[in-house]
Amino acid sequence: MKSVYLDHQASTPLLPEAFEAMRPYFTEAFGSPSSLHRFGLRVRDGVKTAREQIATLINAESPDDIIFTSGGTESANLAIKGFADANERKGNHIVLAATEHPSVINSIEYLEKHHGFTSTKVPVNAIGQIDPEAIRAAITDKTILVSVHLVNHDIGTIEPIKEISKITQEKGISLFVDAVAAAGWHPIDVQSLGCQLLSLSPHRFYGPKGVGVLYRSRKARVTSLIHGGVQENGRRAGTENVPAIIGAGVAAEVALRDMGDRIAHVSRLQKRLYDGMMSRIKFIKLNGPVPGPDRICNSLNWSTEFIEGEGQLLLFDLHGIAVASGSSCVSKSLKVSHVLSAIGLDHALAQGNIIMSLGKDNTEEEIDYVVETFTKIVDRLRTMSPMWQEFQEQKIDSVISPTGIGQSFTERAASVSGKPAH
Repeated sequence: MKSVYLDHQASTPLLPEAFEAMRPYFTEAFGSPSSLHRFGLRVRDGVKTAREQIATLINAESPDDIIFTSGGTESANLAIKGFADANERKGNHIVLAATEHPSVINSIEYLEKHHGFTSTKVPVNAIGQIDPEAIRAAITDKTILVSVHLVNHDIGTIEPIKEISKITQEKGISLFVDAVAAAGWHPIDVQSLGCQLLSLSPHRFYGPKGVGVLYRSRKARVTSLIHGGVQENGRRAGTENVPAIIGAGVAAEVALRDMGDRIAHVSRLQKRLYDGMMSRIKFIKLNGPVPGPDRICNSLNWSTEFIEGEGQLLLFDLHGIAVASGSSCVSKSLKVSHVLSAIGLDHALAQGNIIMSLGKDNTEEEIDYVVETFTKIVDRLRTMSPMWQEFQEQKIDSVISPTGIGQSFTERAASVSGKPAH
């Protein structure tokens, strides 16, 4: 049986170069970077190099602007809660996109519940893009922070960060950008973007798990959430995860070196996958922008009508293909993604949602196998689907390609329950 991994937006395999660079820091270079003896100094030099490699990847003004954390989620928490704590005298209002990652949404909800903050979620359009002018309209005299991701974790939409940053700079407000879904697959220049805070997760671009990055401009005051020592310039106490930091630095260096080739390769595969799916499978919808300048090059989010995502995931796995349903932090819950709700997707379509995210080692042969396998999976699941049977009997209509025979499944369910259709 073939084995095809199409879940690179959840995690990626560790680069061999990163693993080899990490290896000595598990054995001979085991000192603490805070120690003053030779064992500590060697480790400190390694961490310093990794900080420089990360800073170069995103064109930070200084390596000192890089804070190492335990992952992308902690980076988002530190950016939002740490910034709010340091700046609450200036205001207590935060503006965010309605499609932000749960780590962002839940951090802001924590501030609302425990620290008296308020927030405004700005809606997005049907492909998940936010209107910069809607950000402007949401800003009040109490706003201290705007949070908008560079690339959406679920549907791959690239947001107009430069246009948004012009507004935040004009208003004197800081901008936090969650770039976890972008790093390694999309060029990032924090100076050009105009953001003051930006988060990365190296395991998304062939680095190790257990390490995250927060870029913090010297213009943005952030207080520590973890108290103890003075590591990370006093903004994240505790001995650093040195091997993971070393691996993250190497992954960043390789990502920058190979960025053009990676983007070109996965873009070709993305188009092949998109063309194959759209031509072979009926009643299927791509969520988010079509492949091109508004979409990240390595991710496609599909809704297949009349079947549910859970069955698709299980059958894909039986055929050796790894895909996802919803962002990696919530996919185990099998709930409808708040992102799909925000773009106005029909509830039944949202339940038939899967995400395929490509990597540098995927091949055209694998893509063809995935398309062929998915065609068989859809046919099999539809033969077992009551919704498909009712559609064949013209009792319900399609949302993707309506024929005018009547209500869709969601509309009919809403009329029976008395609740509005979503």
